Parts: sequence; structure tokens; C-alpha cells
Amino acid sequence: MNPNSELGPALQALVARAEQALSTSLPQAEHSPPELHRAMRYAVLGGGKRLRPLLVYATAQALGQDGPQLDPAACAVELIHAYSLVHDDLPAMDDDALRRGRPTCHIVFGEAMAILAGDALQALAFELLADDATQRIDAATGMAMLRALGRACGAEGMAGGQALDLAAVGRKLTLAELEHMHACKTGALIRASVQLGALISGADADTLQALDRYANAVGLAFQVRDDLLDVEGESAVIGKTAGKDAAADKPTFPSIIGLDASRARLAELTDDALAAIAPLGRPAALLQELAHYSASRKH
Repeated sequence: MNPNSELGPALQALVARAEQALSTSLPQAEHSPPELHRAMRYAVLGGGKRLRPLLVYATAQALGQDGPQLDPAACAVELIHAYSLVHDDLPAMDDDALRRGRPTCHIVFGEAMAILAGDALQALAFELLADDATQRIDAATGMAMLRALGRACGAEGMAGGQALDLAAVGRKLTLAELEHMHACKTGALIRASVQLGALISGADADTLQALDRYANAVGLAFQVRDDLLDVEGESAVIGKTAGKDAAADKPTFPSIIGLDASRARLAELTDDALAAIAPLGRPAALLQELAHYSASRKH
């Protein structure tokens, strides 16, 4: 099933835009070292929801901005996301053999090449942002964008969230602990995606705060929905191994608060996201659609 079939025409057009920009930004497979470049392209171009690039585009459009200056930021957040998936799937981490309905990167290319591919994707993300900061946007904005993306990747973001996730296996977390873990592991890069779109657009402090509230809610809703799909979904539909979290004794929203309360929390988070961007009015229609999509997607 196409992960983007649940999106409306405007968002599907932005997915196509992101796909083209990603393909252009990645090294060509035949260039040396070819095996590394093939692994990088396999990890990034093998499908996916492209939620993070969509958030960059939709945020900027809600603030009246569009154009080629958005593409490097959209690519950067997706490259970071792809690198994190490659590393998370490794045997030393989540030990997954299936991602987006295909064998994971390390299954195809081996663990060593998968690690190198993840490293190279992370480096390329920052290279794209840094290059753009010297060409199309002012230096102060460029530095703020680099800082936002770096913070999302590090010990207070994805890496820290993954460390918390590994330490949580077999433990009974409180709801607050679970939400903090996912605010780092999943939510930090979603927040950064919105921040990059807002920074490019010159958003003021109040707008940045409202958009951050939106991103926090969407990021957590995305994870609650992921946890529900792990219980209710089928591997062939969701594109990864269903039931794996429960089998690995990992804490999830359903395991801590139950299915009904998880669904209620999902609805609450969606309402909060929509309320945060209500003052932006009609220009925020794509952000509204992404909030609904994050909470109701089938895979």
C-alpha cells in the first residue's frame, strides 16, 4: 500500500517535490564508493511517508513562503530521519529485518555498510543546510536552522530518546516518562521540521511558540498512532513487523494506559495541535491535514 495514498492532492504534490529534491541531493550510485552510495539511496528513496519534509513545506506555506529555498531544509530533515532508521534497525538497536515493506538496509548491504550509510546521510543533511545558508538565506537564520537540526539529533533529541528507549526495555514506565522518551526520539525531529519551515519564513516569537506547540502535539500523536498500529496493524500494511514492541517487552501507550485511553490521548493531542494553529487560518490548511493524517494513518 502506498503510504501517501491517504494524503490529499496538494500534499501528494509536495511528496513528489521532496522525492525529486532527495534524489538530486544524494550521490549517484555509480560514483565512488558505489556500494556506500547505493546503500544511501536505498535507505532514503525506498518509499516512506515524507512527513518531515511535508511539515517544512506546509509550515512555510502557512506563513506565505514557498520556493526552492525550502528544498534543502526539507531534504535535510528526511536525510536525518533516514539515517536514524538505518541505525535503529541494526541488531545492536531494534534488530529489525523489515522497513517500508522491504528488507532493512543492513540486511541488504551488511551491518558495516549500513552504519557508514547512516553516518554519511547525517553529514549530508548538515552539508545541505550549510550550503544553503551561504546562498539563499541570511547567516543568522542559517545558523539558527543548523542549531535546531543539531539539537534534534543529539543527546536531547533522537539519540537521547533512543538511549531512553533501550534502557526502558522490560521496565514499567509512567505515562510522563513514556511521553518524554518519545518527545525526544520521535518528536524532536518533527519539531525541528516545523522550526526550519518557520525560520526560513521569518516567523515572529509568538508564531514560533504556537507552531512549536503544534509540532509537540503532532509528534506525540504520531507515536501514539504508531503504538496502536503495532497492536492493531498487519505487517503487510504497516510495512514493518507488527507486534514487535510487545514481543520485545518495550513500553508503549497501549501497554501502559490501554487501547481506549491511547485512542483518547490521540484525539486530545490532535485537538491541541489544531488549536495551536487556528490563529493562522486558511493558510494552515496543510498543517491541519497533516495533524489529522498523523492521528489516523493506516501505516
